[in-house]
Amino acid sequence: MHLNCHSYFSLRYGIMSPEDLLREAKQKNINALALTDINNTSGVIDFVRLSGQYQVRPVAGIDFRNGAEQLFVALAKNNAGFKEMNDHLSRYLHTGEKIPARAPEFQNVFVIYPFEKDIPDPAPYEFIGVRPSDLNKLLFSKWRSRQDKLVVLSSVTFRTKKDFNAHRLLRAIDNNSLLSRLALKEQAQPGEVMCTEAETERIFAGYPQLIHTTKMLLDGCGIEFEYGKFANKNLRHYTGTAAGDIGLLRSECAKGLQYRYGNAPSEVLQRMEKELDIITQMDFASYFLINWDIIKYAQFKDFYYVGRGSGANSMVAYLLRITDVDPIELDLYFERFINPYRSNPPDFDIDFSWADRDEMTQYIFDRFGHKRTALLGTYSTFKHDAVLRELGKVFGLPAGDIDRLQMITTEKELEKSDTDKMGVLAWRYGKYLNGTPSHISIHASGIIISQEEITNYSATNLPPKGFPTTQFSMIEAED
Repeated sequence: MHLNCHSYFSLRYGIMSPEDLLREAKQKNINALALTDINNTSGVIDFVRLSGQYQVRPVAGIDFRNGAEQLFVALAKNNAGFKEMNDHLSRYLHTGEKIPARAPEFQNVFVIYPFEKDIPDPAPYEFIGVRPSDLNKLLFSKWRSRQDKLVVLSSVTFRTKKDFNAHRLLRAIDNNSLLSRLALKEQAQPGEVMCTEAETERIFAGYPQLIHTTKMLLDGCGIEFEYGKFANKNLRHYTGTAAGDIGLLRSECAKGLQYRYGNAPSEVLQRMEKELDIITQMDFASYFLINWDIIKYAQFKDFYYVGRGSGANSMVAYLLRITDVDPIELDLYFERFINPYRSNPPDFDIDFSWADRDEMTQYIFDRFGHKRTALLGTYSTFKHDAVLRELGKVFGLPAGDIDRLQMITTEKELEKSDTDKMGVLAWRYGKYLNGTPSHISIHASGIIISQEEITNYSATNLPPKGFPTTQFSMIEAED
């Protein structure tokens, strides 16, 4: 009955990976769990993919907050609800405006407000979340007579006391504050650990209706994604139909034959037909045409580009001028690029000058639409030296002490050194937090062009370059 769980994608707040949460749930025989990271959906795709391994039914959600202040938790009833939440979050991440305290009129989302929020006349999809610490207040609240609108809101952020300590350090880093001066309102409560269902039912034993409504919400939520080789989510048809795509591809190949060869020898024609058959069979015509469209614009602008990688094994790519390598002349095998037994889809690497990349990126967004095009995100993680420097500041250590700590590479060296207690803590928690996501950045060159709107899969940030960027990385994108 956990409707509000945080992973380390609640950036500079959470400690556990999505898989850690699933592992914790399995250990405690919990069969349904909601991942609700703070203003973030980075972990959802991985969470859903891994959930089957742990026999946990995944629920996708978002913990909407302004700073550390929790406004409401939203849970997707289905994939349409996940998109609604992503659309709502993206709007405020793009504008930088504060998120309103009241949720919009969602169609496929449950909304849970913390007990202390005064919500008049909740809609059918809106509920009030009660934490164990709220039970005494509930006795004297107007909500005591409206238990059908109450649910358990036991947040999960930690496994252990060490997790809680690490959380406080992350919050101090985020607030650029000494640990001793970190405000309580900036921290989670130390009791935000995962309880068994029996423990939750014991805590709320006096409110059976509340338990029933919580289970009803969890049972009313679900989300699914397709993964793997045959789960192609890219723009399906460049022209709008498969027949139109292959017709255009053939037409452009015919033009390419004249440009590349003049009177093409039979060997070239046979190779082209063989490739077109496999491209049609594997439904990759749109992928070739998208790349052709991009380099056509580069040619129009007289931008220099280079197509390289295994795509150079393709005669069709050579005819479309995506690459400039003749696979016949160099005896290159198309099957290295595409074959029915290869697990990975085709991959063109196209390089542009740094001076032209922004204009090429703008063209791709304008050409294929801002709603289904996005830059690919990447996770910038805390590295040991960098986080150690941040932790040194949090503990109030002098700069010289921090420099000496960064020279220590092992626990044995630490024990032999004359480092004081605060320095030892800084070093050890630096190791503990090493690899934890710090913030979302932009992949060096990845751009997604999706069949569906990007918010079917992710909320988007808007970095200074001004292009929507996914909250997931290339790893989840490939999955």
